Amino acid sequence: MVEKATQIPVKVETGARLSQNLALLHAGSTVSIEISTPAGQRAKFRTIFIGYLPKQYLLVQFPDSNKLGRFSQYIKQGAAITIRGLIEGHEGAVLAFVTSVKQTLQIPSRIMVLDFPHTVTLQHLRSSIRIDTQINAKVKIDKNYWQSTITNLSISGGQLNIVNGDKLILTENKDIDIVVENNDGSGNIKLNAVICNIKKQINGLAFGVQFSDDSKSQVIDLLHLAITESES
Repeated sequence: MVEKATQIPVKVETGARLSQNLALLHAGSTVSIEISTPAGQRAKFRTIFIGYLPKQYLLVQFPDSNKLGRFSQYIKQGAAITIRGLIEGHEGAVLAFVTSVKQTLQIPSRIMVLDFPHTVTLQHLRSSIRIDTQINAKVKIDKNYWQSTITNLSISGGQLNIVNGDKLILTENKDIDIVVENNDGSGNIKLNAVICNIKKQINGLAFGVQFSDDSKSQVIDLLHLAITESES
């Protein structure tokens, strides 16, 4: 979930400007699709954005059938789909829009043909915009690694929780390394950060971190993972 801060997301109307902004989402980009059932259940799946024909339709790859499970039955003509993707740039931005299924294809591969959206929301990821996450990570503190969870994330920093970390001696301005395993085969995401604040919790520690300037591209990768991670 992307929290609203002082900056208001820009909604782009259908037309030349909408097509121009959709073009920022490159063919082959990883995106998430969110599906809702008639009973109100929601699930999010990672897939690939193939491309679009202006004012007519968009093409998106079907997510992995094994991950879709029972939600595959709800991908049918007229079904509402929410698409989100990360646009890489100076600070990155989240592009999101709501569409509906126009048709499904089996050849040459399983593809969703989607209606061209009426509006697109473009949310720039400033340092004040935080995304709530549940990303498992390993944190190297001194010479030891600890299992942790990244609970929120921004372009400049985030918050991590360590269960049973009460024996840790942490101090502000302490350098740490963060390693996140990426399941798409592209390798682990490694970040360097410094601890900014520390809070004791009932079951461990929560601490805020600021990422180093050298980790900028890796932060973009992690934001991409956070936005497109499956919640099925």
